Amino acid sequence: MSTRIAFLKGHGTENDFVIVPDPENAIDLPPAAVAALCDRRAGIGGDGLLHVVRSAAHPEAKEMAAEAEWFMDYRNGDGSIAEMCGNGVRVFARYLQRAGQVTEGDIAVATRGGVKRVHIAKEGDITVGMGKALLPEGAITVSVGERSWPARNVNMGNPHAVAFVDDLGHAGDLFAPPLFSPASAYPDGVNVEFVVDRGPRHIALRVHERGAGETRSCGTGACAVAVAAARRDGADPAVTRTPATYTVDVPGGRLVITERPDGEIEMTGPAVIVAEGEIDAEWLKTVNP
Repeated sequence: MSTRIAFLKGHGTENDFVIVPDPENAIDLPPAAVAALCDRRAGIGGDGLLHVVRSAAHPEAKEMAAEAEWFMDYRNGDGSIAEMCGNGVRVFARYLQRAGQVTEGDIAVATRGGVKRVHIAKEGDITVGMGKALLPEGAITVSVGERSWPARNVNMGNPHAVAFVDDLGHAGDLFAPPLFSPASAYPDGVNVEFVVDRGPRHIALRVHERGAGETRSCGTGACAVAVAAARRDGADPAVTRTPATYTVDVPGGRLVITERPDGEIEMTGPAVIVAEGEIDAEWLKTVNP
């Protein structure tokens, strides 16, 4: 193995990622190594890691290779594997554009949550087709300290509990995962969004991401809260036959979410590559002996 491994750093509305290009899936990235790379004091720092692999070279993506050349092997900041990351897909696409693997226009990206359609505008933002939301039945409750709220169960390829609150400060420091019940609703944990209204079709959120803690943004979370808000507001596109568009403010910026009458959801927002460099492979061995 080379003693140095290329990496880049990028973010989407300040949801930041370590990017490791590895087209042939030759770099071993076990959980301890990912967690070390994402460590903000002893590593590079990031909410997660984007492992860039050709679909044909990864056992989890081979079946999608005919439809999408590239697979986003996404990991949470603690090293655990996640199904999807909406902001991550935009940054992933921006990296592919920067590397000359794709140009502006429409591309497909394979993820554990399925193949995602991405549009890279000539200038500015990137739009991701996020698929359809699932709305599992059953009452959910989210708690922080002595406060509790009813929550909407929304699945965007990964699980979300969406709670509408009077004040985002009521979510507390979000260092620890908010409690939820029943435990059987989310056997593998859940992303929890706390949401307030800012105006007509305009909401703001704070989020605790499973495996990462509070983050500056969550793309799938923004989609989940837009879906929950549309149902709350009587604006379900499947019923009204009219697209529902919500502006979603996150701590790191702003996303625009549109749900169409057929249930397909599109997310539009920025994606920025801020740096590139090399990881010392010898150091990586020391954090994953």
